[in-house]
Amino acid sequence: MVARWVCLVMLCLPLSYGVKAQELLELHMPDAPPLTLTSVQGRYGMVGDVALAAIAQAGYRSHIAVAPWARAQQDVSRAHNQLIIPLSRTPQREALYTWIAPIMPLERAFFSLDTPVSDFAEARRRYQRIAVGLGTAQLEILKTQGFSDKQLYSLKLGDNAPRMLEKGRIDAWFTGVEEGLYLWPQSNRTLKMSPTLSSADLYLACSKSCDAELVSNLRNAVEALRADGSLQKILSTYRPAR
Repeated sequence: MVARWVCLVMLCLPLSYGVKAQELLELHMPDAPPLTLTSVQGRYGMVGDVALAAIAQAGYRSHIAVAPWARAQQDVSRAHNQLIIPLSRTPQREALYTWIAPIMPLERAFFSLDTPVSDFAEARRRYQRIAVGLGTAQLEILKTQGFSDKQLYSLKLGDNAPRMLEKGRIDAWFTGVEEGLYLWPQSNRTLKMSPTLSSADLYLACSKSCDAELVSNLRNAVEALRADGSLQKILSTYRPAR
């Protein structure tokens, strides 16, 4: 259903932003369900589907590039006219990219098997080992909140945080609420979620060196999708129940 909706969006959108002879844009994204998907044919996740629809509406073609997340961020920042999703706009990243448009807010929380913590201070006291995605804004947030390197376990591709919780390898998992709820059913035990402790918008971003016309075209396309309800409809098809 999601694939059909996105295809209809891409086919029916007017090319109102000037077709650039179908210029090919490289879009970098990790496999981070449900925000971005790289292994499901025709489904690219909440932010992925919106970004691809915006690229098509603006009159461009797209090529999806998949690389380790930390390396992808570095490569895009140093390149020219390359796109990346889903990227949180943090103080540490502000000067490294051209920020095209916000796609959706992402709330973040701790997931664990015991009584949820109420704030970062309690988490620092209680948790000895916290799983957090390598190269993610979550890692930046925890370091800013005073967590030590010894408390943080960087998740790599293929790591399954719910399983690590079940096996006692970690005490908690700090991640986006959407991702936590998406993977929740894969756990054999009942995961518990803390209150939302941080929230920031996920952006479609471009290299620091990015043509002004490209930025304007894509920004206008995202806002057109937001205005006509297409963006919210795409998000809702993936959003897990709370």
